[in-house]
Amino acid sequence: PRPAHPTTMAASLAATGAFPVRLLGRTTARPRRITTCRAIEEPASVSISAPDGFVAPTPRKFTVAEGSLGRVVSSAIPLVLRAGTGALINGWSPSLVDDDGEGYSIVRVAGKKLAEASNLGPRPEKLIEVFEYEGSPYCRKVREAAAVLDLDILFRPCPSGENYWRPMAKAEGAKTFPYMKDPNTGEAFCESDDIVEYLFRTYGPAANDASLSAEGLRNAGPETLGVPMMLRRGGITNLTCYAAAVARLKALKARPSRAASAAAAGALVAPVELWTYEASPFTKAVRESLTELAIPHVVHYCPRGSKKRDELLARTGQFQVPYLEDPNTGIKMFESASMVEYLEATYAL
Repeated sequence: PRPAHPTTMAASLAATGAFPVRLLGRTTARPRRITTCRAIEEPASVSISAPDGFVAPTPRKFTVAEGSLGRVVSSAIPLVLRAGTGALINGWSPSLVDDDGEGYSIVRVAGKKLAEASNLGPRPEKLIEVFEYEGSPYCRKVREAAAVLDLDILFRPCPSGENYWRPMAKAEGAKTFPYMKDPNTGEAFCESDDIVEYLFRTYGPAANDASLSAEGLRNAGPETLGVPMMLRRGGITNLTCYAAAVARLKALKARPSRAASAAAAGALVAPVELWTYEASPFTKAVRESLTELAIPHVVHYCPRGSKKRDELLARTGQFQVPYLEDPNTGIKMFESASMVEYLEATYAL
């Protein structure tokens, strides 16, 4: 079952001591982890309305909206630089099986369909929270790991100049972004490489490996955890993530928005929901607007092999990403270019 939106945010306050870890040939310290949590009450939600007369567009597969080609091309550069990381689920394995007519499949021919298997670990009951911003190369690594692991993530946008989520994270001890809080385990810490390994340790297949003791799992390296090469600590990961960020140079700074004004007034907009996978070039501009306008949002990652593709098909009658639902206005829509126009018209000031 899909995790429910949390009504409170677990803020971690007490920290354990740091311990050494080898990184790029030198010894550094892991960020201090939080092990004692208290609940912080969410402010009441605020009313947001869609633009007058707005109608969600008819979805069109494999088409680029007029005037959007340059944006889509530049958004595809990170896909190439990062070798498609985040497009496939962990352990993705395709096979041809008898077509029962059920669920999503990209190929159906001669009574057969393409089935896609995966290799995952336990599923979190509650949404993992990540404070981050789209334009950060370090945050990208965490988003890609979440996509590979088929996780749902509640994102709290923290671009430069954002005045609600960013101070909240810093008040809880965050020194850098991304900053992750997992209410399922009580863990909360920064540093992208540590977050990536934590996600694989907790929600990857190694967590189900009976041959690993608790201590063995806790001390396991990226190879044992099954972290993909493009997400492991080291030069190639950082270099390509930086290059991917330079390709767009967007979503680095907050802009005035109704979401930010509502938060400043003691209210919050409800998180927008987005179905996508991290490598999609069509989604990048949508995430950039969500970040710059400081709109909290839940991303339901659905890479190739994800069962959430079946869920989206059942929900909408087709599979196409990105797909957005805004509980603040009731709008449900496909088409990334129209999503950007909708978000700007609804939330930008």
